[in-house]
Amino acid sequence: MNAPAPVTRITAGKALRLRGVSWLVRLRALVLTLAGAAALLSLMALSTTIGDIPLTVGDVAAATFGDTPNSFVVRELRLPRALTGALVGAALALSGAITQAIARNPLASTDVLGVTQGASVAVVALIVLTGAAYGGVSGGLSLLGVPAVALAGGLLGAAAVYALAWRRGLEGHRLVLVGIGVAAVFSNVKYWLLTVGDVNDSGRAMVWISGSLHARGWEHVLPVGLALAVLVPAALFGSRSLAALRFGDDTVTGLGVRTNHARSVLIFIAVLLAAVATASAGPIAFVALAAPQIALRVAGTPQPPLVVSALTGAVLTVAADLVARTLFSPVELPVGVVTAVIGAPYLVYLLIRIRRERRA
Repeated sequence: MNAPAPVTRITAGKALRLRGVSWLVRLRALVLTLAGAAALLSLMALSTTIGDIPLTVGDVAAATFGDTPNSFVVRELRLPRALTGALVGAALALSGAITQAIARNPLASTDVLGVTQGASVAVVALIVLTGAAYGGVSGGLSLLGVPAVALAGGLLGAAAVYALAWRRGLEGHRLVLVGIGVAAVFSNVKYWLLTVGDVNDSGRAMVWISGSLHARGWEHVLPVGLALAVLVPAALFGSRSLAALRFGDDTVTGLGVRTNHARSVLIFIAVLLAAVATASAGPIAFVALAAPQIALRVAGTPQPPLVVSALTGAVLTVAADLVARTLFSPVELPVGVVTAVIGAPYLVYLLIRIRRERRA
């Protein structure tokens, strides 16, 4: 007769310790969230004080909530730019956190999903072939505009990667490899269009594909804000499935999660976030890659925490825009140039760290 299987007993002491660890994790997440929100508000306040007309924080507050001589400068020029940077950074970081968790790869980001390169090809084609200006186009296409074309191009690029990576299901490493290949093809098409286009049109296209927050208004704030209002709750609702996906497929299935369905829905959320962000500010490099990994190491969690990642991305983007505006003043750099300068060494650090972990 077979012996009965041993029963794991959790003593009262163990239960109290586990409960204590849970509360510590929640407390740490709350502290990091509050600290990130405070840092973001401070950077946004500082950003709105800097410009051709120097202002104090008090002047900004008065102009924001009342009618002062500086109200137009603050409400219509500086505040929309700061809000666009914060929302775009949060959307990119959140999309990167979801992608890295699904792929179980710290080097994965929405750039790999074809969103960035798809949007870039679409916008460069529009500007080079029609002479479009940001916010509107010529040649009878005034109903579209660059942001709408960028959104469509990003979604089509992600759809191409998704279709090519699907093999009776969606596997994280295959998704990354296919995404790298498709991104390389899109990148070559983009540079070919820049080569054959008019010099002035190609120059304006280069500014956009560098990622810029220059001249952003409320028409750029609202789409990203609405997207975050809808997609952040959806991502948080799917966080249980996202946490389970860090294990093997057999384990995930045993936990009652439909693997392919969960991956598809979460990737769709990540793609929408990245596409809307790219449509509003262009492809800002490395935010989706670096912010989730910074949040993971600060929070000490097994995978990038969603809320902390979003706040980290917002802080990084607003801080990078502040540097871009002031470092070589009065010359203003695209914010994507600053994030690329910061992100490239961080990418090298991640590669070295992954190599050392595999050797250990």
